[in-house]
Amino acid sequence: MKKQIIVGLGSCGIAAGAAKVYTKIQELIEVDNLAVELKQTSCIGMCYKEPLVEIVDQNGSYLYGDITEDKVADLLYKHIENGEPIKDLIVDSDLFEGSESNYFKGQVKIALRNCGFMDPESIAEAEQRKAYAAISLIAKSNIGPEEVIQTIIDSGIRGRGGGGFPTGLKWRFANRNNNEIKYIICNADEGDPGAFMDRSLLEGDPHAVLEGMIIGAYAIKATSGIIYCRAEYPLAIKRLNIAIAQAREKGYLGKDIMGIEGFSLDIVVKEGAGAFVCGEETALIASVEGERGMPRKRPPFPAESGLWQKPTNINNVETFANIPYIVLNGAKAYNKYGTEKSKGTKVFALTGKIKHGGLVEVPMGLSIRKVIFGLGGGIQDDKKFKAVQLGGPSGGCIPEHLLDIPIDYDSVNSTGAIMGSGGMVVMDETTCMVDMARFFLAFTQDESCGKCTFCRVGTKRMLEILTRITEGKGKDGDIELLEDLAYKIKDASLCGLGQTAPNPVLTTLKYFRNEYEAHIYDKKCPAKNCKALLTYEIIADACTGCTVCAVKCPTHTIVGQRKEVHFIKQEGCIQCGECYSRCNFNAIRIY
Repeated sequence: MKKQIIVGLGSCGIAAGAAKVYTKIQELIEVDNLAVELKQTSCIGMCYKEPLVEIVDQNGSYLYGDITEDKVADLLYKHIENGEPIKDLIVDSDLFEGSESNYFKGQVKIALRNCGFMDPESIAEAEQRKAYAAISLIAKSNIGPEEVIQTIIDSGIRGRGGGGFPTGLKWRFANRNNNEIKYIICNADEGDPGAFMDRSLLEGDPHAVLEGMIIGAYAIKATSGIIYCRAEYPLAIKRLNIAIAQAREKGYLGKDIMGIEGFSLDIVVKEGAGAFVCGEETALIASVEGERGMPRKRPPFPAESGLWQKPTNINNVETFANIPYIVLNGAKAYNKYGTEKSKGTKVFALTGKIKHGGLVEVPMGLSIRKVIFGLGGGIQDDKKFKAVQLGGPSGGCIPEHLLDIPIDYDSVNSTGAIMGSGGMVVMDETTCMVDMARFFLAFTQDESCGKCTFCRVGTKRMLEILTRITEGKGKDGDIELLEDLAYKIKDASLCGLGQTAPNPVLTTLKYFRNEYEAHIYDKKCPAKNCKALLTYEIIADACTGCTVCAVKCPTHTIVGQRKEVHFIKQEGCIQCGECYSRCNFNAIRIY
């Protein structure tokens, strides 16, 4: 067996230096004439250990993490030439447990089944991993569109883009429309942390998404397909276009696909400008038509009148990636995972104050605690967990006492958060929940298309109140005003952006109201995060009079003679924290 070296070249890996590692390995292979095959793959999921390099030899597979250019020569010499794996660098192996093997335990990979296991630019490798086997099964077994839709309904899969509407029912609505022209669209433009998942899927397994769209088009009798992808994902777009060209050449796209008479489909990539509101399907349709991305009234729903007023079905990247697996393996193989109303698996982008950030795919029903403290390894620097933001910028913050709820649509919604497209932002004790609400609202306010008055103006007023509170200028009645505005925005907004934009504020008010009250009435930030509400004080018994703090103070408000206790003049202090970070004797406290 010829040894293989596989380098993870997703966007995350490239940003961490994987492209340079790949080039270095390539150079040394040529110089030393090594009998080894060098290959690329996409995101492997363990993003916190990028760059990742996998070596496959006659004994098995070894995944190495944190590989830099200066480690490449040692890696090749010891493992490739002498057959001695470097155990200190191994993060996972099928021969023994690596240092980070727990990251993969508990995961069930369906949507991500091929990501990190193949060259995403090779259709031959994709076919070896059963790409296009599902549409081939449909053709060979003469499975009709209605039977395909029933399989999707029986699987229980719900849309992974946020709303969680049953995918099979959505397809049935479009199927029953008799218009001769229909469209199928893949929404790859979500702008929240979950979009990291969409991008990684497109980069890592574009053929799974294409096949899912082909099956969907067959089921609803669509004639054209569009992948709406934000232009900020150049690698995803590149690999999508490569995959589309390969699929056309192999006959998976075009006329009479797989010998199915009358079933013709082509798919093109439409680059979007990255507007968050275009995650909403009617705004996406407007953008594809060349108009400004703004939502439209429903009904009529896209299944009745969508792109160019023709019946249109829209699903997101993760939803389509699941479809070939369901068709090929059957509904029961899929719905054996999950809960009564939330079947299958869900991909999450773990980020924030967590030790092991990256992509994970877990069965529905697993607790949030097991994801964060099991797969994610817990909180950075072993600090105390405070909350997790679930559902992206318009999701909600879930506190510690709700960590054991199962991950499913109903349970998550009951907390005030949403499943969204899979963003999971972890926060620790140093996170100010008022400032966090302000941060997320600033994003949704900036992304508002402005069509609805309450969304356009209401979010701006809420942001002004939150900013004022974090600056120590909060006043009595601000909390009640925030709540009043939040509910009016939810009720009066046309699309999901406005309807969910107040979620971060409402959930932090619900679970962390004491922090709002401390900011407003005590003029203190319990998390010691909001600068305007901090006071720095020198501890007399600990101060040695070294003068470092006085020298480094940008406003010269620290006074005192050398070897004598110093003093901070509060009226001139700008709360920059320079003195606190410079003191070597823990002589400065913050309160």
